[in-house]
Amino acid sequence: MKKNLLSILILALLLVNVILTGITMFSVTTTNKKTAAIVSQIASVLQLDLSTTDTEEETASVKMEDTATYDIADEMTIPLKLGADGKDHYAVVSVSLSMNMKSPGYKTYGESIGDRESLIKGEIVNAFRNYSIEEVKADEDAVLTDILSRLQKMFDSDFIYKVSFRGVMYQ
Repeated sequence: MKKNLLSILILALLLVNVILTGITMFSVTTTNKKTAAIVSQIASVLQLDLSTTDTEEETASVKMEDTATYDIADEMTIPLKLGADGKDHYAVVSVSLSMNMKSPGYKTYGESIGDRESLIKGEIVNAFRNYSIEEVKADEDAVLTDILSRLQKMFDSDFIYKVSFRGVMYQ
């Protein structure tokens, strides 16, 4: 009789354990979904992009043997937008362009890009003039992205896939 009573007690505790485990799993799952939703909302408010952009994917997909570079020979002294202090500031930059030799635009423009160097310099100057010294120092990548988009728009092609500074100084 004691063995049957003990078996019934163990069975009852087992059922209670299963029920409590189910309740715990249900509450953890719903809490996890709510936490994920809050993190997504915070990321969208902060405008965080957790995936790679098209430019980063293309940059990663261009092999080194398919890359040609063009260095603008002269250092460029570019006036910047007036900053918070109201003084004139300048950027002295040396710019390099990375080009995809497999792109159709490279065959059209890339091989003779030196002939259009003054137009490229003009776009670089126009891009820099939209930024103050504080903005450039805080986010240099924004300037690079702006220059890249202007050059791709100018050539109506994405054979230039990266713009980089070989040297940059701000005054």
